Amino acid sequence: MREIVLINITGEDRPGLTAAITGVLAQGGVNILDIGQAVIHDTLSFGILVEIPDTEQGKSVLKDILFKGYELDQQVRFTPVSEEDYRQWVGNQGKKRHIVTLLTRKVTAGQLQAVSSITAKYGLNIDHIDRLSGRMPLDTPADKGKGCIEFSVRGEAADPQALRAEFLSVAQALNVDIAFQEDSLFRRNRRLAVFDMDSTLIEAEVIDELAKAAGVGDKVSEITERAMAGELDFRASFKERLALLKGLDVGVLDSIGASLRLTEGAETLFAELKRLGYKTAILSGGFTYFAKQLQAKLGIDYVFANELEVVDGKVTGVAIEPIVDAQRKADLLKELAHKEGLRLEQTIAVGDGANDLPMLAIAGLGVAFRAKPLVKQSAKQAISTLGLDGVLYLLGFRDRDGQL
Repeated sequence: MREIVLINITGEDRPGLTAAITGVLAQGGVNILDIGQAVIHDTLSFGILVEIPDTEQGKSVLKDILFKGYELDQQVRFTPVSEEDYRQWVGNQGKKRHIVTLLTRKVTAGQLQAVSSITAKYGLNIDHIDRLSGRMPLDTPADKGKGCIEFSVRGEAADPQALRAEFLSVAQALNVDIAFQEDSLFRRNRRLAVFDMDSTLIEAEVIDELAKAAGVGDKVSEITERAMAGELDFRASFKERLALLKGLDVGVLDSIGASLRLTEGAETLFAELKRLGYKTAILSGGFTYFAKQLQAKLGIDYVFANELEVVDGKVTGVAIEPIVDAQRKADLLKELAHKEGLRLEQTIAVGDGANDLPMLAIAGLGVAFRAKPLVKQSAKQAISTLGLDGVLYLLGFRDRDGQL
């Protein structure tokens, strides 16, 4: 009678071990039903689920594996599996899979305990846990660390909305980010990424910087803050702020442009997206003058932003239509996806303000980046702890995959 057995092998990793073990199994005419291997700090954990035939060669295979394990200084454990248990296991393969991604400056046991407890609470089973971030020296400064753990989970969440709410609550309490995505074909096949500019690609709201130069900084920054938090209509508040800049000398734009700083991780993100074949775009309620500078610096494919009207070297206080507001951003994302022959599920959108929510909502992956509370709660995913390159982790990208 055939046997189904789970073989677990642990010990110091060494070259040729997998070949030696499977060689013994091959001599016994064994079928492999499942296999998995992980190495943590040079220690191997190797599991093989096998079907052993009722033959002369098959009868001795477990004994031969035990001897081979002893010879290789490995611990070997056998667990019989009934055919009924195996049938149930096969039947579970149709269940939905999701990816839970933990992003943090430094991974702690408490963070992992929180994530794993919540997944269990809502009826999800963890199949795999992988570290996507690189190895960090012990003395890495707290604000320079970068940690990412990816959980592959299986099952239907008992209450998806409550699950997301609990993840968000725990993330805020522990100062981490927790993303929850369906593990679909589209997650691994995205090809267009669009970004807001101000406070997303750069660490400033340009209109506030222009206002400071015009002597109306406090008044404009207050309106900006309320607009980004969703308290004011973007289009109306944009026109109100812009009117206060009337008479500003256009020469100021050069000095402000030179002072703008890229957000942490921006250069890494765009270099990797370009290497992976993505098309990229800026969809900004800011100004074309500064967006074009970023386009040249980061190699961005498309730029859509607002054009300042200038007469006799002075800003008139109005923008040339059409104004890039919340709806315009969403429409542009649709147009670009159509132009590139992509479905919206294959797109990524990243932004920080309330005027980004429509495009974040329709993108396959919508990420609120260092966003206001309302935006963070409304978006599908959020990143607040790491830099922009944290978006790569949500795609399943590993640090060792990079070429920078």
